[in-house]
Amino acid sequence: MGFAGSDPDVPAPAQDDAAAPMPVKLIVAGGFGVGKTTLVGAVSEIPPLTTEEEMTVASEGVDDLSGLADKGTTTVALDFGRITVSDEVVLYLFGAPGQSRFWPLWNDLALGAVGAVVLVDTRKLEDGFASVDFFERRGIPFLVGINVFDDAYHYEVEEVREALTIPEDVPMVLCDARDRESCKQALLALVRHAIDRLPVPA
Repeated sequence: MGFAGSDPDVPAPAQDDAAAPMPVKLIVAGGFGVGKTTLVGAVSEIPPLTTEEEMTVASEGVDDLSGLADKGTTTVALDFGRITVSDEVVLYLFGAPGQSRFWPLWNDLALGAVGAVVLVDTRKLEDGFASVDFFERRGIPFLVGINVFDDAYHYEVEEVREALTIPEDVPMVLCDARDRESCKQALLALVRHAIDRLPVPA
């Protein structure tokens, strides 16, 4: 611990002016196979931590692989990545597993989260309802990211908003989970939304 000198002619010890950046925890959520692991991997400035396991016959009849013929792995715990926004802010990304049997993990992942990106796939919009409901019930600010798959019909943002009954004050953006800049812009929009939701000081 440092102490200032009592003699006015003796300068106080130099202080380190470089403050540590503020950590901001964000969740990337959504249904099975919607692109959460891809988004974290695309935007992370460090090699992302993933908990992907090979899918086996045990998942047959349990996981809906419709539209996901090429999917051979699945997240069983979380994905983790980091992106430095500035000298003052660093985003820590936690990708949540999509299958319902892993949903109990979401409560732990959501602790301390500033906000969440809920990824949706227009080919399976119904899979987005559970994620939206999760964050609405907990009062965690969220943004809906419409992941643009090459073989999916491209709906207008407001059409997706109406289909998912998303309130007007919740941001919705088109994004490509494979593209770093697209993902970064979605995350920055989420941070701005979360800041706007902060209570006004009395």
